[in-house]
Amino acid sequence: MTETVEREPAAAEQFASGARILSVGIASTGIFTFAYLAVASHVLDKSSYSRISICWAIMFVILSVIYRPIEQLLSRTIADRQARGLSGHILRVPALIQGSFAVLFLIVALILRHTIEDHLFSGSGALYWILVVGVLAYAASYFARGWLAGNKRFALYGALVFLESTSRFLMALAVAVGIDSGQSAVGLGMAVAPFVSLCVIPFAFSRVRARPARPGRAGAGIEVADAAREGPVHGQLEQAATDLSLRHGTGFAAAVVAIMFSEQTLMNAGVLIVAAGSGGSITSGLAGFVFNVLLIVRAPLQLFQAIQTSILPHLAGMEATGSNQEFRRAIRLTILVIAGFAAAVAIGLLAIGPFVMKTLLPDSYGTYGRWGLALVGIGMGFHLVAGTLNQALLARNRAPFAAGAWLVAAAAFVAFVASHTIAKEVTGVEVGYCGATALLALMLALLYRAAPGPATPDQASGQAAAASLA
Repeated sequence: MTETVEREPAAAEQFASGARILSVGIASTGIFTFAYLAVASHVLDKSSYSRISICWAIMFVILSVIYRPIEQLLSRTIADRQARGLSGHILRVPALIQGSFAVLFLIVALILRHTIEDHLFSGSGALYWILVVGVLAYAASYFARGWLAGNKRFALYGALVFLESTSRFLMALAVAVGIDSGQSAVGLGMAVAPFVSLCVIPFAFSRVRARPARPGRAGAGIEVADAAREGPVHGQLEQAATDLSLRHGTGFAAAVVAIMFSEQTLMNAGVLIVAAGSGGSITSGLAGFVFNVLLIVRAPLQLFQAIQTSILPHLAGMEATGSNQEFRRAIRLTILVIAGFAAAVAIGLLAIGPFVMKTLLPDSYGTYGRWGLALVGIGMGFHLVAGTLNQALLARNRAPFAAGAWLVAAAAFVAFVASHTIAKEVTGVEVGYCGATALLALMLALLYRAAPGPATPDQASGQAAAASLA
């Protein structure tokens, strides 16, 4: 009992330490990402900046949809196996899925080359190849992120994303100071960044040492079940062994693909719908203006990626070892931090939002409304809460249910904006985003409350012993 009490604070301290380390690196990442787009808006004309914006949006929609699921799969399964005391990490299945996604993207991109160049990038072949090379290079970067997160190598994870954002920013800075010029030079940062980020990988593998398997808090229950070769705890071992099977891995990845697609719909569908309503031009001034408004969401999402990245392996480990109380405490603490942050952002946007946005992201299309910006700030808070609850559901192997909630929220957002319920397009996107994220957070909260918690070690031991005697 004493050992259990001692381990729970240790696990909480490990999570807090990992989140702090990542927060420093990814906070800097968010700043440099915002700076990259801000500098681009100053050094390029409106049409060129709009093309850079749409290349950015398309690239990161693709990355989130096809690569983040594998990052999540690796993170969860590696942490789960470590918590159960299982040695070795099978990377073949995640690598196979990741490689398949990359090849599928390349085939589609080559087939649609002229459509992408002519209709999205106004004939820019350079932006097309920046998109293709960047997406393919990020396959390795996101795989490395999943491995680092699962092994709780948070300092190296933070270094990876920091190098990515700074190298991208330096390409825009080179144009600003006159070393280079033009749209292609700024866009090149998006293709260079994933290659630079992989510089941390040699440091990661240089410190890998063989470690003996160490049973976690579920060890006693596993011993009882293993003796009888039956019972629910032995079933946990069998489940852990199959967690990286092709069927399980593909199923988990498919659910997370739906989640990531829905999240990117919330982030980018407003821009596309507004562009379609402005004569179908994706590089219209109004579409760029809406993109700028939603930058309020993008920077904090990158910041809180630190917490979400560290919380999934942390929760997966607690799920494996039956730490239900600590599991709920971690979720509650994270949501309280998010609520305070979102309130501060909303108040700040009400006070000085239009001035700051106009200074950093000048746009001749129109003026930024303080109430609309504040709504986006509140919606960002709901979005972050939803992301945290989503990680809890993934850790409890409830990915399909979480995916359903995300798909409903994304569909509601698209339907609201496309229906032009609010005549002013920008306001419609702002209100729709806030409402859709509130709906999403509510649905995920209900799913989280309904999800059964893990069995404690004592419960698991009792269940196993009873099963062996039956």
